[in-house]
Amino acid sequence: METRKEILMNCDMETGMCEIAEPRPDFENVTNAEIPLSGKPVRLLYFTDPICSSCWGIEPQLRKLKQEYGDYFSIDYRMGGLLKSWGEYGGSDVSGPESVAQHWDEAGEHYEMPINGDVWKEDPLNSSYPPSIAFKAAQLQGKEKSERFLRRIKEMVLVEKKNITKWENLVQAADYAELDLVKFKDDFENKAEALFQEDLALRSELGVRGFPTIFFIDEEDNRFKVYGSKPYEVYEQALLKLVSDAKKREVPALTDVVLQGYGSITTREFSVLNNKSVAESESILQLFAEQGKVKEVIANTGSLWKVTI
Repeated sequence: METRKEILMNCDMETGMCEIAEPRPDFENVTNAEIPLSGKPVRLLYFTDPICSSCWGIEPQLRKLKQEYGDYFSIDYRMGGLLKSWGEYGGSDVSGPESVAQHWDEAGEHYEMPINGDVWKEDPLNSSYPPSIAFKAAQLQGKEKSERFLRRIKEMVLVEKKNITKWENLVQAADYAELDLVKFKDDFENKAEALFQEDLALRSELGVRGFPTIFFIDEEDNRFKVYGSKPYEVYEQALLKLVSDAKKREVPALTDVVLQGYGSITTREFSVLNNKSVAESESILQLFAEQGKVKEVIANTGSLWKVTI
């Protein structure tokens, strides 16, 4: 008798979503979980994963939202558990590392973001759980440092072909984020696993099965959901539905100001933040590189620019 097989880590660029292979819940009706408030009018409850290509694809939109409306919201990052392991899924139609390599390069072209899928050929990850648990350990040392850590491990795996399940690479990212490395190791081994499981439980309770998924939630628990990679205006409108009188900050002029606060920036991010074309942004960043302000890291589908000023 033929049995039903699941496709693991199904990423669809048409929907802008990477999904886990679990039975689909009634997503619209499983949204009653109590969610703590933030110190700002709106909280973005963001379910993501370090190896989610679609999540990497919305980095420009989220950076622009922070730039223009950062006074009105905070982001609560939750790990979704995109890839538990390859081994527990069977069947000839189950996707493996080679298919992820091809998908990542296609995703990079689609999102105009630098991605190098060759890590799945040269040093493939067997799970996204270790870096997710590492992020939960980083969160115990503060929001700013943990977000720097998350950004860094994404760059390492998506752009630099580094296997972020390996402890030495996680330590490098932790050092970059200025984490206390002794505490980081202790929390990774003793506390972070339970916190990660809490994220997975909340994911299930809210009916989330794909990433990126972002809930926009205000102090009265009004909620709007943005599911998948969407244009900037979709995120902006979700926020404005909850804070209708929000005032947009002026976008800075095209100077070094755009690099302040960022350890790195992709060509697409620079383009979105400055309302410039990708081609024009590439030329500007090349000039910045010649001036020693940034250093270019080239991937299969674009460039990451590490800020040096």
